[in-house]
Amino acid sequence: MFRRTFWFTAGAAAGVWATTKVNRKLRELTPESLAAQAANKAVETGHRLKDFALDVRASMLQREAELGEALGLDAPPPAEQERELPAARRRAALGGRPVDDPTTSSFSYKTHNRNEDH
Repeated sequence: MFRRTFWFTAGAAAGVWATTKVNRKLRELTPESLAAQAANKAVETGHRLKDFALDVRASMLQREAELGEALGLDAPPPAEQERELPAARRRAALGGRPVDDPTTSSFSYKTHNRNEDH
């Protein structure tokens, strides 16, 4: 008799446990639950990507500072006049013709009227 009671109780407990597990799993697989899980994973992934981007940016700035220090590029950028190429180099860069000389220009405003093209 004691054996029958033991196995009956063990079977009932196993049935309750299995039913609880199945119901919990069914609740996890509802469309609303799946959507909530996907949203949580997306938010978590977004936070990880943001942290990664911030780490990359910080490392990039640190490396740029190291390279600037090693190359001596810590000086402020030159003024506009200093950044312009000298006339000889500008002439060479544009195929040998002078830039500031209007007599050698291939385009003349006197001979060309834009309104005639229309």
